[in-house]
Amino acid sequence: MADTKHHYHVRMIWTGSRGVGTTSYRSYGRDYELMADGKATMKGSADPQYLGDAALWNPEELLLASLSACHQLWYLHLCASAGVVVRTYEDRAESTMAVHPDGSGEFISVLLRPSVTIAVGSDRERALAIHDEAANMCFIARSVKFLVAHEPTIEFERAAS
Repeated sequence: MADTKHHYHVRMIWTGSRGVGTTSYRSYGRDYELMADGKATMKGSADPQYLGDAALWNPEELLLASLSACHQLWYLHLCASAGVVVRTYEDRAESTMAVHPDGSGEFISVLLRPSVTIAVGSDRERALAIHDEAANMCFIARSVKFLVAHEPTIEFERAAS
């Protein structure tokens, strides 16, 4: 397959202006809106530790959510191709970010904890192995410089009573 390129466009508007601009660290809000053609607007802010609104998505959560969603989408695709029937999928992902003395920071790890229920008759070992394949295929995980690990659990669905 030949290499192809996909392009993505997002518009971000800072909505936290309080009329005085960035005259001081506390003079402005951290809120923003993210938009893309044909999609609902997503409201975000900074982490509350940086004076953001805890009720809104912050960039760190969005990065973690992107990694979790990318892994899940690849996993479901690979399971469908392998004949593993997934009934439910839930991830409780977590990340660790180090903040340096100068205020800069970086993610140092992400741990995905997908919990998957598969249909009776599906291959449990194959279902488990597909997580490694999904990790290798995920566009987002392949693009970051920190460890993205996964600790999946696989269960068989319960027979209907």
